[in-house]
Amino acid sequence: MLTAIFEFVLLASVIIVAGTVLTRCADAFAEITGFGRLLVGSILLAGATSLPELTVDLSAIRLDLPNLAVGDLIGSSLMNLLILAVMDLTHHGRGKMLSRAAAAHALGGTLGIALTALVGIGILIAPRWPNATLFGVHAAVWCLALGYALGVRSVFLDQRVAARTAVDTGAVSEAAPRHRRLGYYIAGFAAAAAVIFFIGPRMAETAGRIAEMSGLGSSFVGTTFVAFSTSLPELVASVTAVRLGAFDLVIGNVFGSNAFNMVLFVPLDFVYPGTLFAVANSAHVISVLAVIVCTSVVIMGQLYLPDSRTRFIEPDAWLVITLIVGALTLVYAAA
Repeated sequence: MLTAIFEFVLLASVIIVAGTVLTRCADAFAEITGFGRLLVGSILLAGATSLPELTVDLSAIRLDLPNLAVGDLIGSSLMNLLILAVMDLTHHGRGKMLSRAAAAHALGGTLGIALTALVGIGILIAPRWPNATLFGVHAAVWCLALGYALGVRSVFLDQRVAARTAVDTGAVSEAAPRHRRLGYYIAGFAAAAAVIFFIGPRMAETAGRIAEMSGLGSSFVGTTFVAFSTSLPELVASVTAVRLGAFDLVIGNVFGSNAFNMVLFVPLDFVYPGTLFAVANSAHVISVLAVIVCTSVVIMGQLYLPDSRTRFIEPDAWLVITLIVGALTLVYAAA
């Protein structure tokens, strides 16, 4: 078991380096192209940092560990929110939760809530209608894909309107900054994303061995240990973004990753021989509800504008942490 733990730590170190490069390149890309940190964080960075979930869970499906895969995707959303809460506790400043663009981030957070709720509904109804499939993918999963596409379109259009408004009001200049190193940052982003993508399967095998040797259930291990390991890119990206002062990247990445995690059920259900939701442990619904409630608390934390903020005593962040710990305790008891 010590060998497996050492291997996990080594792989985590590689992901830390790759995640740092990924975030710096994403921040430069947002500035150079003029797309903005919120949009880049919600879509581009979120998709890249969610690559471990895809590779890990595809490997879990091939190893016939469906509950490990389901638990990882939902648990990763919990871990992402936990990361955001910790970042909020340690960040000192005035204004909303890590961001000054509350309305735009609330749109992304609401998308994550809606998609996570669809996952919970799918887990509950799929055992009764396991044959409601199209091309081997359950109808509930197709609803996830459609909802994600419409949601991302809404975020994109909202940011276009916000960008035009900022130009019209003189908040920003019309000409977005450009320089010749854009290709350099694109190449760096692609290389870091490739490293994260190929590290994923190895992490799945390592986590699987640790789960087997520990004797814990696959649902609990998937929701905790595997979810934490696959959320390492989000953690590294958040820490790096905070150091860069790119708070929109932090919250955009978290909300975007949570929404992207849910749409990953499409390729997983396609690969799985049967309906993935039909064999999912009902304990995963606890995690689903926890993600919905915690995301709602984060959105309220954004929209609420206090006169000042005090480090380590923010009530919204502590509430998120308490809810996540309670949800994991319930999952362990029910698994």
